[in-house]
This record gives sequence, C-alpha cells and structure tokens, in this order.
Amino acid sequence: MLVLSDSLAYYGPEGGLPADDPRIWPTIAAEGVGLRSELFGRIGWTTRDVWWAITQDPRIWAAIPTARVVVIAIGGMDTLPSPLPTAVREQIRYLRPAWLRQAVRAAYGRLQPLLSPLGWPVALPAPVTVEYLEKIRSALAMVRPDLPIILCLPSTHSSPYYGFVHSARARHTSAMRRWAADHALPTVDFYPVTAAHFAAEDRDAGPVAMIAADHNPDGIHWGFACHTAIGALVTDAVRDATGDDRTVSAPPTPR
Repeated sequence: MLVLSDSLAYYGPEGGLPADDPRIWPTIAAEGVGLRSELFGRIGWTTRDVWWAITQDPRIWAAIPTARVVVIAIGGMDTLPSPLPTAVREQIRYLRPAWLRQAVRAAYGRLQPLLSPLGWPVALPAPVTVEYLEKIRSALAMVRPDLPIILCLPSTHSSPYYGFVHSARARHTSAMRRWAADHALPTVDFYPVTAAHFAAEDRDAGPVAMIAADHNPDGIHWGFACHTAIGALVTDAVRDATGDDRTVSAPPTPR
C-alpha cells in the first residue's frame, strides 16, 4: 500500500514516528488487508510537494511497480491559513545569518495566529490543489493504469498556531470530491473522525483544553485513538478498491 501524505500520517501525541510504527494509521490500514505500508511524506507537505516528490524521489519510482493500491492522503496543509504567501514563507529557512532567520521565524510565529482569522491567503488555493492532484493521478496512470487510487479528504485541527481557524477546509473538500468523482476515485473523509476526536475534550475550559493527553500539544496532529479510527476507514476503502475481502485478525495475546 503506497501512501503519499504529510506529517499527519506519522506523527503521534509526542512527535514523529518511524514509517513502520504499528500505531500509525498507514500501518494499521495496510495490515488490515494483509499488505505492507510504504509511506512517503514530510511535515508541511502540500499536494505540490507530493507532486515534486513523485517526479524527483527514486524510492517512489521503485514502489509504484509493485504497489497494490495508492492512498493519497494530502491536501490538509493546503487548506491552512498562510498570512504570508507560501512562496514567501518558505524562503525564511534560507535567510542568513542565523540570527536573522531565527528573528524572522519568531516574528512570523507570533503573527500567524493573529492574522489567521482572516482566512486568506491559504497555503494553496483549492483550484491549485486539484491541479496538482490531477498531475499526480496522471503520472501514476501513465506508469500503472491498473493501479487503484484512493483519495483522502482533509481532516481538521484545533491549533492555536492557526488561531483555531480552518475556514478553507470545506471549499477544498468540495473541489477535491468533485475531482475524485470525475475520475471515479473512491474517497475517505477524514473530517468526521478528527472533528469528533478534537471535540471530545472539555469544552468548558475553552479550545486549549481540546489538546488532550492523547493529542499532540500542537493541536494539529492526532493521538493513537484517532490513528486507529482513521486506519479502520482506510482499511475498508482499500478492501473495496482492491477487491480484497480478506480480514486480518489481531494476533493472539501472549500468555
């Protein structure tokens, strides 16, 4: 199972994890149908970054010929507020000397939550997201026209870093859903599970209280309960897409 994603695929409550960690959703989903997960992703990846990875990373080229299914779990970063245009924001890492880079990054970190409620601009507009999704689909179809592709729709967050704002998610989701329907691609909607997961915390204490022990403190990444629920959704989608009706039972508990 080839997974193209961002850090939501491999971050847990305390940070990043190896791509084969048994608690993250790609591993859970793949094992649910007796497959092995091949995960490619990095923190902050948008659909544009995945397109660049497909064109430049020979490890992905090696995985495509033997893949049974591709799960595209990308687009969530595209929907996040980006008070600085993405092309400008990404140049911060290249600033020199180091003290200047650190000062600019710290200043942007303070401004981002204050400006995020504007809801614009976002990391990538919805039409651009769909444009890159189509490039990804076309490239995969050129190499493996028989390869099933599953599209995962954006999750949500409860992050103070983005002012608890996610107003662009619905617009992107609608555009991505239409694109998937045009190409007869099955979809898995991450929003209901993640919205319920964040909302399950103590509302009386305010949004910050939604950062629970089972969540990463950044309010973006998930706890393992959410990974498990997402993994089950993707397992069902993979089973339907591949026509594989095998059910892999859990291993016996050691005595």
